[in-house]
Amino acid sequence: MQTTNTVLMIRPARFAFNPDTAVNNRFQQAVLCPEQAQQKALEEFDDYVQTLRQHGVEVLVVQDTPAPHTPDSIFPNNWWSSHADGSLVLYPMEGHNRRLERDKGVLQTLEQRFAINKTIDLSHLEQQNLFLEGTGSMVLDREHQISYACHSGRTHSEALRQFAERLGYRVCVFHAVDRHQAPIYHSNVMMSVGRDLSVVCLQALPDGQERLTLERSLRDTGKDILSLDYDQLEAFAGNMLEVHDKDGNPLLVMSRSAWKSLLPTQRQHVERYTRPVVVSIDHIERIGGGSARCMLAEVHLPVRH
Repeated sequence: MQTTNTVLMIRPARFAFNPDTAVNNRFQQAVLCPEQAQQKALEEFDDYVQTLRQHGVEVLVVQDTPAPHTPDSIFPNNWWSSHADGSLVLYPMEGHNRRLERDKGVLQTLEQRFAINKTIDLSHLEQQNLFLEGTGSMVLDREHQISYACHSGRTHSEALRQFAERLGYRVCVFHAVDRHQAPIYHSNVMMSVGRDLSVVCLQALPDGQERLTLERSLRDTGKDILSLDYDQLEAFAGNMLEVHDKDGNPLLVMSRSAWKSLLPTQRQHVERYTRPVVVSIDHIERIGGGSARCMLAEVHLPVRH
């Protein structure tokens, strides 16, 4: 199934601007001191969790620990992903302090509730400086087993090949740049794929043939495309995630800045296929450089009996 009703979120302990990742994440801004950043992040995080639960989404919350300091732990979808066959994948991370997130109790929480049949550990590729940052680097069409990915310093073709080979995915790879022609660091900043709707900034693909290939792949798999412009990309409108409520109804989760950036016709487009769930995470977005989708690690594992 493309979407899930269960997500895991990490409640921050020392959220802050992360210089390790700011090198190629042009969304990050050091606008608050660490103490204020943490306080604002906590408020926004707790409201986000409450909003999801009110919409019938099951949210597993893991409390981060102050040590070791992992300022980006609030974005757990980068270092692991889970799959309906019981596979758990661990990914090679570029940021050194992001690698520390693996040892902070998340996997134990998953093992208590879910059946993990096999673990595919790609983290050793860090030693070769080959990176693939989970469902940040890749936007997965789980039903058709396609991995959409834009080339960047955090998304290496060899790591992508190994993922695809181990999980039986095919890849649709392309180059994507921001308005300043800098590579977009994560694919999930510029596109999302739901059951019937894909939101994508086609403007970010400078190569016409790659753009056509991406469009064709989405349309051939039955996706209606909502196209974004650069202003909307910069407002994190590409960083949405479709989940579903306990009755199976589709919900499209996004930040307030993303929703505000959409035109009325685009909002109607979204509402044709899903119910929008809008959360206020302004400080997390500005300081962390990630948005609503980045904060959600989807759980697709079978429940342990």
